[in-house]
Amino acid sequence: MTPPPMKPPAGHGLLDGKVVVITAAAGTGIGSAAARRCLEEGAEVVISDQHARRLGETRDELAQAHGDRVWSLPCDVTDESAVAALMAGAAGRFGRIDVLINNAGLGGTSSVLDMTDEQWLRVLDVTLNGTFRCTRAALRAMVAQGHGGAVVNNASVLGWRAQPGQAHYAAAKAGVMALTRCAALDVAAHGIRVNAVAPSLAMHPFLAKVTSDELLAELVGREAFGRSAEPWEVANVMVFLASDYASYLTGEVVSVSSQHA
Repeated sequence: MTPPPMKPPAGHGLLDGKVVVITAAAGTGIGSAAARRCLEEGAEVVISDQHARRLGETRDELAQAHGDRVWSLPCDVTDESAVAALMAGAAGRFGRIDVLINNAGLGGTSSVLDMTDEQWLRVLDVTLNGTFRCTRAALRAMVAQGHGGAVVNNASVLGWRAQPGQAHYAAAKAGVMALTRCAALDVAAHGIRVNAVAPSLAMHPFLAKVTSDELLAELVGREAFGRSAEPWEVANVMVFLASDYASYLTGEVVSVSSQHA
């Protein structure tokens, strides 16, 4: 028997007074859910995405409930100058950056027998290099500010586990995990924390559009709860890692999964 769907909890002010920057936050996926949950927890939030129209629609929707505590700026995480502009824009708008949530990533399905260099490099550039560029820029800003901060990266259980056709994505997410651990040590002396979440399966319309029904059914069948996660359930763990409740966690990758061991 599949448990009934959960409902998002009410906010408890976990991020009161904090400024949060979130990449790939347009639409209905984990990024926009993270923006919503951060706002509900009291943060001022900068959302970013390379899709300007969808970003504007997401901003307008969030602003209806949260007013000028949400602001947006388009950014392509493969463009270093765009990443720098995002961080400068966020600091200019709200005065500082307290939290970065790296959500930008790109997937796809291809056997290594057929995968082209272009496919491999594109996934790596968005998913791993983009996370690096944004992390580097945010950490430099946080160190200069001198009052700590937190970075939360979106990895995947595929950084640990194998799945056919996912060599490029899995390699990129494993790289995000390693980046998380090493960056955490680089900035620990500055009181800055770097952690990651590793979701298994969070359902949203874009994922359903690019994944076959057969594969989705197989993936859902691996989950102990008999269902995929809601994006806000992953976002809740991101909020925890961004908050002061996680003050002694750094360099950790937290699995957000009900997959059987």
